[in-house]
Amino acid sequence: MDHARYRPHLIATLSLGLPLVGGHLARMGINIIDTVMIGKYGVEELAALILATSVLFILIMLGSGYGIGVMGLLATANAREDNTEVRRATRMALWLSAFHSLLIMPVLWFSEPILLALGQADLVSELSQQYLRIAGWGAAATLWAMVLNSYLAAMERTQVVLWLTVAGIPLNIFLNWMFIFGNLGAPELGVRGAAIASIFTQYLTLLAILAYALWLPQARPINLMQRFWRPDWPAFRAIFRLGLPVGLTLVAEVGMFVGTNIMMGWFGTKELAAHGIALQLASIAFMFHLGMSNAGTIRAGRARGLGDAQMLRDASATVIWLSVAFALLTGLLFIFLPQPMIALYLKPGDPDAAEIMRIAVGLMFWAALFQLVDALQVQGLGLLRGVQDTRVPMWLAAISYWVVGLPAAYLFAFPLGIGPSGLWIGLMAGLGVASVLMLRRFYGGLARGDWTREATAR
Repeated sequence: MDHARYRPHLIATLSLGLPLVGGHLARMGINIIDTVMIGKYGVEELAALILATSVLFILIMLGSGYGIGVMGLLATANAREDNTEVRRATRMALWLSAFHSLLIMPVLWFSEPILLALGQADLVSELSQQYLRIAGWGAAATLWAMVLNSYLAAMERTQVVLWLTVAGIPLNIFLNWMFIFGNLGAPELGVRGAAIASIFTQYLTLLAILAYALWLPQARPINLMQRFWRPDWPAFRAIFRLGLPVGLTLVAEVGMFVGTNIMMGWFGTKELAAHGIALQLASIAFMFHLGMSNAGTIRAGRARGLGDAQMLRDASATVIWLSVAFALLTGLLFIFLPQPMIALYLKPGDPDAAEIMRIAVGLMFWAALFQLVDALQVQGLGLLRGVQDTRVPMWLAAISYWVVGLPAAYLFAFPLGIGPSGLWIGLMAGLGVASVLMLRRFYGGLARGDWTREATAR
């Protein structure tokens, strides 16, 4: 390998990607803090929070396609110094994100009968609805923050977003302490208190990011909020066509995980709690891969804007090998040191803690193995988004996650009698198929010159 050739790509990818990793971890930190602190409150509340956040997450992911999908387009437009395209795309992504946050509220408001119909316990379903009726109002803040993150990341301005997001974590801890447990004269609200703490933190963080995006000298010529109320229907339709397949792709993947959450609930509350802990620890590690995938999207979009096929080839190889190396490292930690991580989620002295620990340790072994295929599939998706290829990957994802992954999870867990671990084997199968299909499509298009032909013609 020509190390000198790849060194600039390695430096550029890490300098761009690590703040994005930190930003994803900080945003996820709100959910982690909620889960850890609710875990100290009660097992039923922990199971309810895991179920509720799964439902909310899948609906937010459906709308996040506009914020995530626009990232490659913005990187390409920035490479061409097209401020008008940047403004139009970002504004309409914000519009679409706002509309989506309103559309999902009825589902969240009446979620209890849906969860009961899916076979969840009565108390867990009731507590989940209590959380969702409050936390759902934070969806708009989450989706707008995603759009602004893409807007700033395309200009390679990610560090401030990271620190603004990190600043929200101690606020969320304090508000959780007040409203979950009823401290400082606040009412003891349990899961509802966690939801209140989350939305306060989300909106304050969003306001800080928006203020930075408007203040940034590099971004002022774009005039992002000037006449923001005016519709731009051609751009609206273009972002909708680009972003909806991204959202549906994410839903296909997240839906597979939510499906396993629901099936895990059929085993029992302790199994669901253990599954949620293992899945969240795996999700924390996944934030590195997601941040690198975002960096890959931006690097691929920039190469496309410049019409540079060699840059696209080298940048893609760099981000894939970085992700694989990290997957191997975290996999070893999950296999050999799972107990200290799992213990963070358990209440000392809880009579169910030992059983939850036993189940979760077994699941962490499978979480370690699926890190590699999970890393590869998200890098493939990120690179395809960078070259604005979103429709075919949507269908590939649907096949991988719903035709392969979810049925395999059910087959291994129930008919074959493997139990909770069988659900994780099914997850590995779906992600493995996705990784092969996504990377095959990207490198096939790269070999044919599909991803840079348009820019070269310009």
